[in-house]
Amino acid sequence: MRALSLVCTLHASPASSSSHLLAEQVMAQFRDLGADGEVVRVADFDVRPGVELDMGQGDQWPQLRAKVMGADIVLIATPIWLGHASSVCQRVLERLDAELSENDDEGRLLTYNKVAAVAVVGNEDGAHKVSTALSDAGFSLAPGAVTYWAGEAQQGTDYQDLDATPDSVASTTHTLAVNTLHLARQLARNPYPPSLKAA
Repeated sequence: MRALSLVCTLHASPASSSSHLLAEQVMAQFRDLGADGEVVRVADFDVRPGVELDMGQGDQWPQLRAKVMGADIVLIATPIWLGHASSVCQRVLERLDAELSENDDEGRLLTYNKVAAVAVVGNEDGAHKVSTALSDAGFSLAPGAVTYWAGEAQQGTDYQDLDATPDSVASTTHTLAVNTLHLARQLARNPYPPSLKAA
């Protein structure tokens, strides 16, 4: 099993990022369970706005899409600002919209046998918005496929500045990892049936 994390912090490397930290913690869980993986910071790439597979003019989304297509599990990690995923995350979701026009020989979306998960810092409702968008793009989500840290209301502490990972976040992250990897293994053995009706 191969996992890919697309970190949608607004900051390019090497700036510190709470979203990146939480993504790394999820990927560590995947590795402990026997999956390998890669963490990619989307802000390090020139991802053009649009809803096509390739927007041309130096667009680097095709490089990231190739990583998505090569993964069994895709984790989206993002901060939430004003109740919404980051603008970088929104761009990733818009680019994934192009997958709705990409089918295999049996009519299935190319994302059908891929499993998605979400890691969010900042706002619980925003986490659910991102997971819904991934489902709409053809990814499957296991129960408990979202982990997040929202902190206390009106506080200014970043997740990366905590002295230790809160037990509730660690538990939720573990549940995300075990359930997501379980579903990915099931789909690898038993893919979804053809979407085209037999003649």
